[in-house]
Amino acid sequence: MKAMKQEMEDQASLSPAQAALQARAMKMGPNAEKNDLFSNQKRKSKFPKKELIKFCRGMASMLKAQINTSDALKYYAQGHPNAEIRRTLLDVKSEIDAGAPTYVAFAKTKKFDDKFVSLVRAGTDSGQIHKAFDSISHRLQKEAEFRAKMRKATILPSIIICALIGLFIIAQLKIVPEVEGLLSDVKQEPDNFSKQLFKISHVVKKVWPFFVIGMASVVCTFLFVEKVRNFVISMAMSKWRLLRQLIMGMRQMLFLGTLNMLHANGITLAKSIQIAAASLKGTPMFQELIDAGIRYQSSGLPFSEAIRKFTSCDAQVAHMIGIGERSSSLDAQLGLLVNMYEEDVNQLVNEFTAAVNFASLVFASLLISMVFIGAFLPIFLMGPRMMNSAM
Repeated sequence: MKAMKQEMEDQASLSPAQAALQARAMKMGPNAEKNDLFSNQKRKSKFPKKELIKFCRGMASMLKAQINTSDALKYYAQGHPNAEIRRTLLDVKSEIDAGAPTYVAFAKTKKFDDKFVSLVRAGTDSGQIHKAFDSISHRLQKEAEFRAKMRKATILPSIIICALIGLFIIAQLKIVPEVEGLLSDVKQEPDNFSKQLFKISHVVKKVWPFFVIGMASVVCTFLFVEKVRNFVISMAMSKWRLLRQLIMGMRQMLFLGTLNMLHANGITLAKSIQIAAASLKGTPMFQELIDAGIRYQSSGLPFSEAIRKFTSCDAQVAHMIGIGERSSSLDAQLGLLVNMYEEDVNQLVNEFTAAVNFASLVFASLLISMVFIGAFLPIFLMGPRMMNSAM
């Protein structure tokens, strides 16, 4: 009876939209989870980034309205179309109701990273947990925006180039041999230039499987082998100034944004450095920042000096952090640095996109020219000779 009464009270507290979603979920029954978007994910997979942004915004809004954390989790979870997310949030609610601190409840699910858990802990300790959720949603949104821009700048040109390479191979395997056979049928000897084009076709016919496999292997190695990826990126950065500015700007923006988010919400600077450095794991800057944090914590060296001596960060980063340390305005200086790098990276992404698009256009034009020359030029060159022989 008590359970039924509690259920009726919960339903009464829902908005009409939430009640409709909940009724739909109950009607679908236990098989509803099979149709869920994330139903094939493992139980311990991370909380989806896009959903995390929406969740943090919703939690911040409800907590600002003086709704307690447990009820806010219940209201957000009820009627949510994703069964995995519903289960995760209700697990967190159960832990909180059992007396666990909020950050411990999130950590026990193993679906939230250290940055999220640490910031929730800082918000809980300071009594401003809504600010913690606000900070998380803002930082995740910025990261998503820049990732989307980088994908737009690189994926489409890569697809176009791969398609044109495929078109070139098909032309060399199918069209050029037909042209060569046509000339042979009419018993016309190709000129020297056409002979060279036909030789290229013969070479392509022999090596194209190895070329495709090699290219796929290179791409997979770059994507999945960290040392190779870092080496290639470092080499490219050393040769292309724009790429170096862009990558270094994005790395420093991510580190400084996370550092500011954590430190501004009450986490000690040493702990903030350690957690923020983890956001660059897999890059050379990760170990540099960890070493700088250790020197700062163990030797009493100012953090600005540790950044200057032990990392490859820009000089202005160390300078402005030094100003913040001397004037007790570190949060303000970190905020200025983050805003500055966000503006710089926005401009660099636009310049990088323009450069990549131009290079893709040049390469595409070259491939199209090669297809045209290999397939049709021999016909144009042999046309007059074929007409003369017919006469």
